[in-house]
Amino acid sequence: MASPATTRTVRPLDGLRTRASGPPGPGAGLVAEHLRLLGAEADDAEGSEVVVGGAGFGALTARTAWADTARDVTDEATVQAATGIMAVHGRRDGGPRGIAADYAATASAVLTVQGVLAGLLAQARGGRTAEVSTSADRAGLLAVSQYLAAAGADEGEAAELAPGGPPFTSADGIVFELETLDPGAWAIFWRALGAPEDAIRAGWRPFQFRYATACAPFHGALHSTVRDSDWERIGYAAEASGAEVCPLRSLADRGIEDAPPWTLAPHDAAYTTGGAPGGLPLAGLTVLEAGRRIQAPLAAHLLGLLGADVVRIEPPGGDPLRGMPPACSGISARWLALNRGKQAVEIDIKAEDDRRRLREMAAGADVFLHNWAPGKAAELGLDHHQLAAANPALLYAYTSGWADRLPGAPMGTDFMVQARTGVGEAVRPDGEPPAPSLMTLLDVLGGLLGAEAVLAGLLLRERTGHGVRVDSSLLGAADVLTAPARRRAAQGLAPRRPAGFRRPLPTADGWIAPTDSCAAAAAAYDLGALPTADALAQLRTHGLAATAVTTDLAALHHDPRFSGSISRDAHGAPAVPDPWSFL
Repeated sequence: MASPATTRTVRPLDGLRTRASGPPGPGAGLVAEHLRLLGAEADDAEGSEVVVGGAGFGALTARTAWADTARDVTDEATVQAATGIMAVHGRRDGGPRGIAADYAATASAVLTVQGVLAGLLAQARGGRTAEVSTSADRAGLLAVSQYLAAAGADEGEAAELAPGGPPFTSADGIVFELETLDPGAWAIFWRALGAPEDAIRAGWRPFQFRYATACAPFHGALHSTVRDSDWERIGYAAEASGAEVCPLRSLADRGIEDAPPWTLAPHDAAYTTGGAPGGLPLAGLTVLEAGRRIQAPLAAHLLGLLGADVVRIEPPGGDPLRGMPPACSGISARWLALNRGKQAVEIDIKAEDDRRRLREMAAGADVFLHNWAPGKAAELGLDHHQLAAANPALLYAYTSGWADRLPGAPMGTDFMVQARTGVGEAVRPDGEPPAPSLMTLLDVLGGLLGAEAVLAGLLLRERTGHGVRVDSSLLGAADVLTAPARRRAAQGLAPRRPAGFRRPLPTADGWIAPTDSCAAAAAAYDLGALPTADALAQLRTHGLAATAVTTDLAALHHDPRFSGSISRDAHGAPAVPDPWSFL
């Protein structure tokens, strides 16, 4: 059990030590890096089992595997294939494609660190957590949970699932992303460039829903229009309309920046450590979440899975995304994937009486979490200092786009951050034009990092008695995801993976994905006339490992690789398994 407040602690894991053993697990290096950033004294080993202890804490063992039960899911490529990541990432291109960055391993590493922090927090609050385990396939299922929920809904998609989408290329060769949340700005931008009216009208809906569908099959005339316009003219159109454009940056342009993916800032508070833990590490804690879209709602969802009582702050009439099709029992399946089990309170943050009510709620909460636009919280009188005046022990968490680290940065949305930070280059192998993924890679990873930051802050609060502010961002998520490629670029090596990297192989009735180590040898076999099962058997006879590529996410519910792990919630929406197991 942890000791009472340790006043010299400035990081949540100060005084603790880690010891790694076993073969390298998914994201083992990142696990070790984050534990060190959080204050632990870590050895140089990078194993699939990490023991953390010291400073009054009992030993906590964290185990990470590629898969819970699936024998043919053994590396990044096969996890992406089995969990549906390849299918979602490849929608824009018309067929499954692997992400050239190690996305599932990165997500599972962050989940492992979350498990360590949650287990230690449980100990600090009087519990006896001694083991936590997670796996890369659980991380992959979590990453596609919104798409999986939509595939298993009672009705069809709101927009067409077909190839197509940004980025765009100007007449002078500038590849760029376009962003606006306003249909009026969308129309003005395209009219300024002379696009056909029918293409403008038809293009808004797929563009608007690309976050949800991972594709945007709008009319080819829009691409033709920008190919006939130089970058200066496109910039004028953006300025006149209020839409934003961002050229794709390279990994070399981004370089290596020595900045952690989150920051923790403690301040004095009269907080009594300890609590009355239940069966889960965060039982008895209250989280207020004022989140939009994915990043903050996912972070709060993870805290809820760890036992916290999560209260969503929604506008009058409720979150409009509750009605976003497709629906299960009248509620958006995608919304349920991030918000099931949360309570909801309607607050008009534009009204002073309701803001006062929100401050009163924060006075009795443990965490206040939001992802409002920069400056909005202060404008509303709901920033860290103002809420801490009523509750000095409050953990204030802000999950932003840019973390105020890049002056003049564009709108802080997933695709714009991907474009600005070189993610569009990192997710595509050499020989293919860079393009940000239309799967919401950074919103999901940003939500994971946001939850990690909150857990770190809660543990720090428990050890010190101080209130804490934590900040995380989509920029931090991009930095974590692209760090290996940027290190290669800094060493003068090719930052991108080789041509053809993680390209699934077609069979007579589907696709298979070899492991990364077997891909070159597997590509030499002609498997196109064989059913998938026979193609896999043939590769096995030659000592090559591969797995079938999931192309229909609705079929995951019955996939023997995940037997019994994908359930249905009270509304009938598919629900992925919790990413950790605690003992």
